[in-house]
Amino acid sequence: MGILEGKRILVTGVLADASIAFSVAKLAQQEGATVVLTGFGRLSLVERIAKRLPEPAPVLELDVQNTDHLDTLADRVGEHVEGLDGVVHSIGFAPQTAMGGNFLNTSWDDVATALQVSTYSFKSLAVACLPLMKEGGAVVGLDFDASKAWPVYDWMGVAKAGLESCSRYLARDLGKQNIRVNLVAAGPLRTMAAKSIPGFKEFEDSWPDKAPLGWDLSDTLPAAKACVALLSDWFPATTGEIVHVDGGVHAIGA
Repeated sequence: MGILEGKRILVTGVLADASIAFSVAKLAQQEGATVVLTGFGRLSLVERIAKRLPEPAPVLELDVQNTDHLDTLADRVGEHVEGLDGVVHSIGFAPQTAMGGNFLNTSWDDVATALQVSTYSFKSLAVACLPLMKEGGAVVGLDFDASKAWPVYDWMGVAKAGLESCSRYLARDLGKQNIRVNLVAAGPLRTMAAKSIPGFKEFEDSWPDKAPLGWDLSDTLPAAKACVALLSDWFPATTGEIVHVDGGVHAIGA
């Protein structure tokens, strides 16, 4: 019996089978969960990706900047499952002008977009799912270590710092309902999201050498395993935590 046996999990942000979110959805099913996916934009692409899972999963449209999508999310998810035991936030976006070394010149409009989609949406998604969440549930978000300034990451780094703070406040407020909130800070991976970062090659060139455990830029499974573990009942007293899955780079000085 898997560690998510009988659980119902909502996974957002499945863009390709190389994404962390896809690996989470696949592993969650293998561990016994019923999975519902959300996508934004090219839903037909997400639906094709969903068919590559061990069990094809329903796909719902979710634009986190659309209040109607958020307000109706619980009802739409409820058409497929009677409740939710876990939610995975794998949503992030910043305009090209907000990354790639343009930090001092980025407009507020572009910064605001990055913060709404990558930071505020963590709270928005959690609140939208609350009507379906039961006590003992879990919310897990995908992070990139925001404790330092990284090359080319710029305002997305600021958004991730906000995400880390947001997760702590969510942990505080949702703890009253015994809902845990945690983040998994993965190292750089060759995902579709990474391809949108100007200068991402700087991470690719340096990270494997810095990591004490080494680092495979194409392997999303370690991050997925951390997410699934946090969704399970094996961390009943852990909330407000950031689990680093980065080969150990976060612990090493320059």
